[in-house]
Amino acid sequence: MRLFGKLAIASAIAVAGAAIALPASAEDSVKLPNLSYRTGPFAATGIPLMNGQRDYMLMLNERDGGINGVKLGYEECETGYNTEKGVECYEKMKAEGAIVTQPWSTGITLQVLPKSNVDKIPILAPGYGFSAMQDGKTFQWAFNPPASYWDGASMILNSIADGNLDNLKGKKVAFLHLDHPFGKEPIPLLEALAAKHGFTLLPIPVGLKEMQNQSAQWLQIRRERPDFVVMWGWGAMNAGAITEAVKTKYPMNQFVGIWWSGLDGDLKLVGDAGKGYRSLSWSLPNSESKIMKDIKQLVVEPGHSLINRDAGEFEWVFYQRGVMISLMLAEGVKTAQDHFDAKVINAEQLRWGLENLKLDDARLKELGADGMLPPFSTSCSNHTGHSGAWMLEWDGTKFVQASDLLQADRAAIDPIAEKAAKEYADANQPWPVNGECK
Repeated sequence: MRLFGKLAIASAIAVAGAAIALPASAEDSVKLPNLSYRTGPFAATGIPLMNGQRDYMLMLNERDGGINGVKLGYEECETGYNTEKGVECYEKMKAEGAIVTQPWSTGITLQVLPKSNVDKIPILAPGYGFSAMQDGKTFQWAFNPPASYWDGASMILNSIADGNLDNLKGKKVAFLHLDHPFGKEPIPLLEALAAKHGFTLLPIPVGLKEMQNQSAQWLQIRRERPDFVVMWGWGAMNAGAITEAVKTKYPMNQFVGIWWSGLDGDLKLVGDAGKGYRSLSWSLPNSESKIMKDIKQLVVEPGHSLINRDAGEFEWVFYQRGVMISLMLAEGVKTAQDHFDAKVINAEQLRWGLENLKLDDARLKELGADGMLPPFSTSCSNHTGHSGAWMLEWDGTKFVQASDLLQADRAAIDPIAEKAAKEYADANQPWPVNGECK
């Protein structure tokens, strides 16, 4: 049985224990739910991310009694990455007093987004969702820090073009993507950049039923012989693509994935044959950091974690990225508490906290996470932060840092984002825009 299959089964058994037990009184806790996907074809991706998110919250409760004496109520509602189930989970959590929603699917995010101005519950979609959500004036309740999909597409192209997209002129870039809102999200930007810089974009969709059998897609790649393959994969699609790339002997140093296409477990399936594969990442794993040592001591070693210790999940990029995601949410809670001089904050106050994040080098060091997340800040108009990201490379056994911090081309992205935000608002009238936001 493949590694992701074993993890999915183990997680399905453990998922009932995913919620963190809280005191009976609701006055000393805040409800921070997560729309998880520990089951289904995307479970391999979801499990370590959810485990990392859960363990950070549990560590804060164990070590600090939560934040400012308020316990953090992490609770999961399983969606299986299904949009309809995701909306049901959203409504359930809203009715139970959630002060945030973490949709964990671009499809679910797009379904929940129109509700945000009415329900007034902030959407936190770290590194995913609709890229135009960077426009805080238009999307007042939606946040996608520290970097958007359009940021990611720009950084990948800049990396393979050695910093100058004109170097791609006359070349062919295959875009191997999940045929789902997540996979289609960067296409408008990629098409615009291809037209401007003279390279051929070859979109190759992978249907949900084809994820583990991509022979047709890789036959096309073999026939077209692209100079690069950019993968926008998720869950079982990633393992299928990496296995096919090895089988067809596609050069791994010409194969690059977005940050959700860099799961250690997928590359462990091919081991040394995967050397040279790269994945963009806005997080860097560091098991020797203070934050990870605290999680290990207070959560993992006492047996409170759901991680697969035999698989080495604690060291994985995705597990530690889950930790960083909960760190961002926890900082939003603390920022709101401090500003409003309130211990138990509400959804509107958390929205302000997420809009005023300041995770600079000094704060990351104070949190024991220095070097694990690029510094960034959010504002009224900037709900993404645009932190930049690193390129990670598979060395045969693990992912290692393979670049300095990369940055997206804001001059290329911002006009497209502004246009998309306006089109969205116009199509969903009446849609309030914050005119006071500069």
